Amino acid sequence: MPGSWIDRRKTSTGASRFHVKFRTGGRESRTRHAGAFRTLREAQERRRWVDGELAAMRVPDLAALQREPARAPTLAEAAERWMASRIDVAESTRTVHQVALKRATDVLGDRPLDEISPDEIAALVARLAGTHKRGSIQKTLTYVRSVLDHAGLDPNPARDRRVRLPREERSEVRPPEGAHVEAVLAACAPKYRLAVIVLDQTGMRVGELESLTWGDVDETEGRWRVSRDRSKTRTPRWVQVPPDVFAAVLALRPREDRHLEGLVFPGVTQDRLRTDVARACRATGTPAWSPHDLRHRRISLWHRDGVPWANIGERVGQRRLSTTADTYTHVLIGREVDYAQWF
Repeated sequence: MPGSWIDRRKTSTGASRFHVKFRTGGRESRTRHAGAFRTLREAQERRRWVDGELAAMRVPDLAALQREPARAPTLAEAAERWMASRIDVAESTRTVHQVALKRATDVLGDRPLDEISPDEIAALVARLAGTHKRGSIQKTLTYVRSVLDHAGLDPNPARDRRVRLPREERSEVRPPEGAHVEAVLAACAPKYRLAVIVLDQTGMRVGELESLTWGDVDETEGRWRVSRDRSKTRTPRWVQVPPDVFAAVLALRPREDRHLEGLVFPGVTQDRLRTDVARACRATGTPAWSPHDLRHRRISLWHRDGVPWANIGERVGQRRLSTTADTYTHVLIGREVDYAQWF
């Protein structure tokens, strides 16, 4: 019977080449060559075309293909295909993917994958280093690598040893004082106030709060869960919430209207919350701080109150307790905030 297959071979430089071969009959017929490709994906596309021709009882006409050579996808097209394949991630994670990849596609989006070199990826990293923090650049590079892997590009230029992240000194942790939090609460938009209070009282990550659903809320135990797929460390945990804060959250929506997949804080996103807090800081003359700094503040307060590092790590979902301790041991923090007036 007719059939096709792919052979993988190494070139003299060590790179992989994928050769598509086929027969028009059984094993007694001669083997024919249908092309050699740099990526497995290109080879698979050629093989599918060959199988289609054989199924139609035609001998594949390679000369016709040579008149219309296949075009390699661009980085922007490959990024769209990769994101479409990630059906395993939450919507908030998908947004992170889009934002991080846009930093790359704004520069290299029109470049065909087979023309992207390690030097171009290194130049992209250097360019981003002038405007973005190391963590943001690392996310972009990680997702570009995944996109190129998904496209079957081998070798992957984003994994080349010449592509390195910029060095960045760890910035000093300066969580806001209680008076600063109170001043911002008074100036920020009402719909964001409870979200700020929850972050300050629980030490949650902003992304975890953004994706919190009513199905995660345990009303009986006065807690809610951060599921594995929404946790940065991929470790699920329960978050204990002060009773007055928990009651205020439950008051957001009547029980009969709480759909399990509905967001507890609809409309509260990382970008919107960060923008509103920054605006409130400017309006009140308060030293600038971000919603994530409330996580630092809560960890520092727990440390001041004598909570063991292992317990703190469990509460906030941190795996490296030594890093946590080194970061927060010398942080000076002020008083707690009395939130009774906000409920």
